[in-house]
Amino acid sequence: MASERSLAVLRAIVQDYVASREPVGSKTIVERHAFGVSAATIRNDMALLEEEELIAAPHTSSGRIPTDKGYRVFVDQLTEVRPLSSAQRQAIETFLGESSDLDELLARTVRLISQLTRQLAVVQYPSFASARVRHVELVSLSPTRVLCILIADSGQVEQRLAELEQPVEEATLAELRLRLNELVAGTTMADATALLSGEIDAVDPRHAAVLHTLAATLAEQARVQRSDRLVVAGAANLVRTEQDFAGSILGVIEAIEEQVVLLKLFGEMSGDEHAVAVRIGRENASFGLGETSIVSSAFEIPGRDISRLGVVGPTRMDYSNSMAAVRAVARYLSRTLGES
Repeated sequence: MASERSLAVLRAIVQDYVASREPVGSKTIVERHAFGVSAATIRNDMALLEEEELIAAPHTSSGRIPTDKGYRVFVDQLTEVRPLSSAQRQAIETFLGESSDLDELLARTVRLISQLTRQLAVVQYPSFASARVRHVELVSLSPTRVLCILIADSGQVEQRLAELEQPVEEATLAELRLRLNELVAGTTMADATALLSGEIDAVDPRHAAVLHTLAATLAEQARVQRSDRLVVAGAANLVRTEQDFAGSILGVIEAIEEQVVLLKLFGEMSGDEHAVAVRIGRENASFGLGETSIVSSAFEIPGRDISRLGVVGPTRMDYSNSMAAVRAVARYLSRTLGES
C-alpha cells in the first residue's frame, strides 16, 4: 500500500507530466516540489509506486509517467473539485446567457467547455424518451396544409407542417384528430412512434391517404422527442494531442463520430446523476476508446430525461481543471433551464 508521501509523489508526477509531456524523474520532483527529503528518498517512493503499477518507465533510463491505474488513484484522491475562478464563472454566465434558444445554448456550451478545457467537448441533447403524449392537435392552415402539434405530458410542444396531396375539410380534420388521439394519447414517445408508423384504420377509407400523411408527420415529431444525439465541438483539440496516443487517432475520431458509442458510455456514467464522473483509459477499451479519458456531469431540464455533458481527451489530461469546468457548466445549465 502506497504511503501518504508516495501518493503525494504520484500527484506531483501526474501534474508535471500533464504540464510538460515529459517523463518525470526524482531530481525534477525535488527541485519543483517542497517534499523536504532527498532525491534518493523520492526514488524509493517512486519504486513503490512502480511496484503498485501506478507509474511506469516509457523507456530505459527515463523518468516515470502515470499509468491508467495511477491516473485513477490521482482522480479518486481529488476529494474536492477545485472551483473555477470568478473570471471563469463570469465568462460562463456571460457567454451562455446570450443564447436565444436551446439549440444555440447547447452549441455555445460545447464551444465554451472546449475553450475552458482545451479538450473535445460533447453535450447530450435533452430528450423526452420517457415522456408521454398528452394530446395531438391538427390546425388547418389551408385545404392542403395542416399544422400538426404534438403535446407531451411534460408540457413540451412540437409543431410541424404537413403538406397534403388532397384537400381536407374541417369536419374531416376533426374526425382524424379524434382518431389519432385515440391511438396515441397516453402512450410513450417510443410507442407513439411505432403506432403512428404502422397501419392505421381510417374512419373513412377515402381519407386514408390524408391520415397516413398526418400520422407520418406526427411519428417524426415523436421520434425527434425521444432521440438521443450529441452536440460536439473542439475536434482540433483532439488532433493537437495526437502524440499522446500510441497509434492513430482515427479510431478515436470514428468512435466519437459514431455517436451511439459515446451515448452508451454516458449511460454507464450516470450512476450518480449530480457528481462528476471520470472514465480513464482501459476503462473505455470496450468502446474502442482505450487511450482516452472522459469527464462528464449531468444536467437536467424539468420534464426531460437527465442529460450529460463532458470532455473527451487523452489520458494525459488536466483532470482537475476539466472536472471543475464540466461541473460548473452542468450546474449553470441545470439552474438556467430549470428557471425557463
